[in-house]
Amino acid sequence: MSAQIPFNNSYARLPADFFAQVAPAVADAPELIKVNRALADELGIDADILETPEGIEMLAGNRLPDGAEPIAMAYAGHQFGHFVPQLGDGRAILLGEVVDRSGARRDLQLKGAGRTPFSRGGDGRAALGPVMREYIVSEAMAALGVPTTRALAAVTTGESVVRETLLPGAVLTRVASSHIRVGTFQYFAARGDDAALRTLSAHAIARHYPDAADAENPYLALIEAVVGRQAELVARWLNLGFIHGVMNTDNMAISGETIDYGPCAFLDAYHPGTVFSAIDRQGRYAYANQPSIALWNLTRLAETLLPLIDTDEEAAIAKARDALSGFSDRFNAAYVGGLQAKLGLGAAHEGDLALAQDLLERMAANTADYTLTFRRLCDAAESEKAEAGVRALFDDPAAYDEWGTRWRARLAEETWDAGERAAAMRQVNPAFIPRNHRVEAAIVAAVEHQDYGPFEQLLAVLANPYDDQPEHAAYAEAPRPEERVTQTFCGT
Repeated sequence: MSAQIPFNNSYARLPADFFAQVAPAVADAPELIKVNRALADELGIDADILETPEGIEMLAGNRLPDGAEPIAMAYAGHQFGHFVPQLGDGRAILLGEVVDRSGARRDLQLKGAGRTPFSRGGDGRAALGPVMREYIVSEAMAALGVPTTRALAAVTTGESVVRETLLPGAVLTRVASSHIRVGTFQYFAARGDDAALRTLSAHAIARHYPDAADAENPYLALIEAVVGRQAELVARWLNLGFIHGVMNTDNMAISGETIDYGPCAFLDAYHPGTVFSAIDRQGRYAYANQPSIALWNLTRLAETLLPLIDTDEEAAIAKARDALSGFSDRFNAAYVGGLQAKLGLGAAHEGDLALAQDLLERMAANTADYTLTFRRLCDAAESEKAEAGVRALFDDPAAYDEWGTRWRARLAEETWDAGERAAAMRQVNPAFIPRNHRVEAAIVAAVEHQDYGPFEQLLAVLANPYDDQPEHAAYAEAPRPEERVTQTFCGT
């Protein structure tokens, strides 16, 4: 029996230099970790079939479903500011595309499926830990309402991969609106291939930004559209305390989805300079740097399209700069609006940003937990007695008091009643995030003991991040000192 997937491929119809045709490597003894049944249903795929031996073989790359056209996509990228003219999918293989039940086109990709022509000496495989991290965090982000790639399934391969030690291998089946990156445009720009850039732009516009096709200058309209989505995406990251970890241009999808969850992490104690990624030694991608890095990456995208924007280089640069200038307004509107919502402020007032920034500065000076502070403010908005729970998060509880007095004065200017305000705040301030120590514990249990119970339980809790779930209250708690995770690692 073949696993039936309703493929409807388009990227594989592009010119041959956009990708390399490559079959997934065979895994020795694949075993199922999990199928995301709800996502399978969205895609029109029978989850029951994916869980059969034949389905597991497909998820491991051992068997190709009908209609699959496996390819590794070509792209370049700036990695920590340094340009590499050829990167590409070194351990990921795009099986094909499906049109989901809502009419949206989605990529199905096997991550960790073996070597490709772009592997650059790597083994093309993925270790179990990074596969689990991406599964957990990407699904948590989806539940939090953040545009993101998704995890359809994960399997072990029955083989070991060599990193610092021998680790169990695994394959993630990833779903994305597309895997077109800023680096995809850079790949062709570095080769001076304007024809390929036109083809890629037309494909990206048709797939993600169809309104741009009718614009006076479609290439400029494409940049403006990507700028808008990325500005709003990064604002969502900051409002949730998320740190991507490796915001290279090859890790920025032009769709506006969060992609490539490597050494990603969520803040525990708030500090704008927080870095978790072990490979980000200079703090380039620190929490507070993410908006400026996003704009830097978008500037690299605009550079690739200059020859198509206008034949006059100076005119093209001026137009591109104008398109990029929209980033700040879009980001600020989304970020400040998010902070106002987190604080229960319905109508925007001039001093709201200063009020929010003052709170963040006090949190940073007092190692206050980011997620818990805002979640407990929901209770405090409903009852002044609950402020004790907020104060307790600060090293010096008095540091909260003066700010709390001004916040209450600001709330008094609103027309909401306390219950309505608190309910609205709980819809934007999650009780549960994928805490780094919880993710790490789930990985350790699976890697060292083949115990997937903590993984399953964590996924279940994170599926409803804005609900209180009193029976799972421990998952909302900050890590104890001995549980703190200070570094996260890339899968390679």
